[in-house]
Amino acid sequence: MRWSVKRIALIAIAVLVAGTAIFGVAKWREIKRAQFVASMFSGADEVENFRSMNSIFPTRNIARAGEPFTFPAGEALNFPASYTYEGKTLDAAKLLSETDTTALVVIHHGKMVSEQYFLGTDKATRTISWSVGKSFISALVGIAISEGKIKSIDDLITDYAPELKGTGYDGVTIKNALQMSSGVGWNEDYSDKNSDISRFGRTLAFGGSMVDFAKTLKRDKEPGTYNLYNSMDAQVLGLVLKNATGETPSDYLADKIWSKIGAEHDAYWVLDDAGNELAAGGVNVTARDYAKFGELYLHEGKWNGEQLVPADWVKASHTPDADYLMPGRNDHKSETSFGMGYGYLWWIPGAVDGPYSAIGIYNQFIYVDPAHDLVIVKTSANHKYASDTTEASYREGETFALFDAITDALPK
Repeated sequence: MRWSVKRIALIAIAVLVAGTAIFGVAKWREIKRAQFVASMFSGADEVENFRSMNSIFPTRNIARAGEPFTFPAGEALNFPASYTYEGKTLDAAKLLSETDTTALVVIHHGKMVSEQYFLGTDKATRTISWSVGKSFISALVGIAISEGKIKSIDDLITDYAPELKGTGYDGVTIKNALQMSSGVGWNEDYSDKNSDISRFGRTLAFGGSMVDFAKTLKRDKEPGTYNLYNSMDAQVLGLVLKNATGETPSDYLADKIWSKIGAEHDAYWVLDDAGNELAAGGVNVTARDYAKFGELYLHEGKWNGEQLVPADWVKASHTPDADYLMPGRNDHKSETSFGMGYGYLWWIPGAVDGPYSAIGIYNQFIYVDPAHDLVIVKTSANHKYASDTTEASYREGETFALFDAITDALPK
């Protein structure tokens, strides 16, 4: 059969289009995640991305179980119209708007006194935790120690992750990593495209292994002497957990916590292409269920009479035990955020015996205030976050000022 040049050309075009479509389907997620990582800290609107991370990255489910718990309604909070920060009276609604708040939940005496959703988010929407997820890792480490799967907080990282021998993590203890004091060289400047955290994001986006990335890091300071916020410290703790327990962090979280606290929805955890959890901040949860994790800590690790996280672990997690971890210090032994103290992957924004908080980039918070029997959850997608290295860009201290105003407005 003789084919015309025109017919041959049409067939070639059809084959090219079909091939391109097949390639596009196969590579769609990789392309989308690369676009997402490239857009971070650029001022782009990230609201939709933050509630659909499972469409961008591979994930692992964290199953809820049993009867879901719903916080009973309490006396409605008269939400403060303003708050005071650095001597100025500022508008609360403006802060929520400017930080692209997606949910704000206030639990007082175990009751829901305020629940607000914004920008298309609702009570069933799961949003990315970012570094709030580090506090989940802390809880799992505490459980693993109580079960004897990790012998001691003073054990070396390489006792459980021998693949890190000969790297910057050789000689670093589990406690060092929990306190962001590994001594491993690291730059967490989100506004710097060449920083370690930016390279870490690109590694995740382009399908690289986060374990392999950790192997490239070098020692900079003596472990346990200097506080430098380093997301890789939490990431290697995820590897320690996986090797020590024989379970993925997702499955361990489901078994030990998520199936027991009346979670209303399954959660999920972002993975790299090798199947490792983004332990540095990949948990995705609804605002109500974030609040339940906060309530678990508020009640010293106990839920419905069952001790899920050891009480002494909860206490140690928000109690700095070295001068370089204390809030408000003015020495040169720390580079944590704006003078806050640090525990075991939990922040202490003010007094050592005061409130403590899990904090994630773009303004995610689980805020726990034992003195007032209070938990506040704020999820956000602050498009101006980390445009530079000033508090005016991060707005974390300002958010704590709003939380203070909420505390003052609680029903007496």
